[in-house]
Amino acid sequence: MISRFGERLSSYGLPPRERLIQAIYRLKTQRRKLDDHLERLRGYDKALLDRCVKARMVHDESRAIMYANECAEVRRMAKLTLASQLALEKAILRLETVKEFGDIASAMNHIPQVIQMIRSQIAGIMPETSYELNDICAALEDIALQTGEAIADTSLQPSSEEAQTILKEANIIAEQEVKERFPELPVRGLEAEQEDGG
Repeated sequence: MISRFGERLSSYGLPPRERLIQAIYRLKTQRRKLDDHLERLRGYDKALLDRCVKARMVHDESRAIMYANECAEVRRMAKLTLASQLALEKAILRLETVKEFGDIASAMNHIPQVIQMIRSQIAGIMPETSYELNDICAALEDIALQTGEAIADTSLQPSSEEAQTILKEANIIAEQEVKERFPELPVRGLEAEQEDGG
């Protein structure tokens, strides 16, 4: 905590463009953490799916349902992680574009809101990353203040249309990718069969 506070104080004297470069680097680090987390979820999902299939093969329906339910939960977390990763990627691209070609103050109006939404989405599954994103968001808000752009309250709801659009697009893409990357569970209708059959 003290080192992060010291880091913020030491970087505060830097020009806004340099601080933006630091923020982009830190966001890329968090994006890699999300990618690593997604890979671990994929591996865990595969192991659970294999166990589900084996339980189904030996007609252990209760165990198959248990593994299928856990697979569904892992996939829900994977979808959240992937949507967060995609939204973070869009925010990084926007900041890189602004760094190279644009007005820093204009981007600072929307990007902190997007990052706060990502932070709130992953708080339950990746608390360290959530904390770091909050710190990065504060740094971006400091940059905005330094460049003279006032930041709106970054509550848990995105207040700008651009932030909402980015998050909606990321959720749609994440849902499609989860369907493509994770195989279909072999337990479709198993709960209904078990209720009917006893």
